[in-house]
Amino acid sequence: MTELLNFDADRRAVNITINSLGTELSRDDRRQLFPEFGNLYPVGHRALVSCDEYDQVRSVLAENPAFTASPSLLNKLAAETAVEKLLNEEEVRRCRLTLEKNFQYAGFFAYMKLKEQELKNMMWIAECISQQQKDRLMDGLVQVNCASCT
Repeated sequence: MTELLNFDADRRAVNITINSLGTELSRDDRRQLFPEFGNLYPVGHRALVSCDEYDQVRSVLAENPAFTASPSLLNKLAAETAVEKLLNEEEVRRCRLTLEKNFQYAGFFAYMKLKEQELKNMMWIAECISQQQKDRLMDGLVQVNCASCT
């Protein structure tokens, strides 16, 4: 359970950083929005606060041992792929692995996170259809049920 919560905290810190790039949000305000736990806390948070560009965020993640432990995630970070989508895919992978463990509350948390991702996928599909961007349909989808996720 701790592993999932730490990853979720890190994902939130990265999303806050990416969404605040190019805005008037000060570095102190950005730091206050970060959760006070996770694998990036506190050293990675200091590095994320000082980021001014998208590539700097990518390099902070590539230097962190929590993200370099997964070779597939590290390879995808090096490529020009959206960090948000990579983190969502990694979260789905971790949730699926958690469901294989028995007798712990993390299974319930993982199940709810997978259902949340399914809802995000449905929202993405609806947005693509309403904006008539059907050719971009697969760009934002994160596969929840696939053999390659494990």
